[in-house]
Amino acid sequence: MSKYILSCCSTADLSREHFERRDIHYICFHYMLNGVSYPDDLGQTMPFDKFYQAMADGADTRTSQVNADEFMEYFSAFLEQGYDILHVSLSSGISGVSNSACIARDDLASRYPDRKIYVVDSLGASSGYGLLMDKLADLRDEGKTIDEVRDWAEAHKLHLHHWFFSTDLTFYVKGGRISKASGWFGTMLHICPLLNMDNLGRLIPRYKCRGKNKVIREIVERMVEHAQDGLEYSGKCFISNSACLEDAQAVAQMIEERFPRLNGRVLINSVGTTIGSHTGPGTVALFFWGDKREA
Repeated sequence: MSKYILSCCSTADLSREHFERRDIHYICFHYMLNGVSYPDDLGQTMPFDKFYQAMADGADTRTSQVNADEFMEYFSAFLEQGYDILHVSLSSGISGVSNSACIARDDLASRYPDRKIYVVDSLGASSGYGLLMDKLADLRDEGKTIDEVRDWAEAHKLHLHHWFFSTDLTFYVKGGRISKASGWFGTMLHICPLLNMDNLGRLIPRYKCRGKNKVIREIVERMVEHAQDGLEYSGKCFISNSACLEDAQAVAQMIEERFPRLNGRVLINSVGTTIGSHTGPGTVALFFWGDKREA
């Protein structure tokens, strides 16, 4: 069986230790904070608490995806060592990075005709994308070939659910995701939007919940509604948060109480600096396996 590596972008929002333990390689996005460029390197260059405090204090943030030249350099290092590559990208519904990876793949195919280079659009983001990578690592460790793992990812990626809420609408207004008027009324009325990712990998507002306690209950109810086997769900569950750990812990506790057959404890990660540049502090995201996302 040929050697292959599993690869993704840093926007899968797992910890560096998690990636290393599961032998998953990653390439870093980039962001700018007040005009200074940094790699989105899982909080190594800038700790997440410092980053989100800077945002709360009014810092300007911008992000840039990995370009084709960077992918060519990154992929070449593995190809030269005789590895095939299965790279899974951040959702094409929110980023063009999958296209950059495909450009690099096509260019390198003629240089390395004996190697396989597969690019899969995850149609996911943050630790939901990370939960997919974690499952693919399980399949690889079971002895599945690169083709089998690629096919499984394509067949099952829409069964991965992403639900998000935010208690701070500031950066959703700033990024144009909601209007200034809606943001103002939402703040005055303590509205917390509940969003999910649709079948095209786009973030879609689904519900408007009044108050934090209400939205926490609602996000858990969405897992009850959609999780594979309902309350008998026995898969893993990941959560991401942007500087609101107590809210994430409240969701995790409720899920562990409602889903007694869960595979381990709920894993809580940080929303990375790329996605966090758009959400700002105050976002909690819940990820689990369930029914197929149809819309």
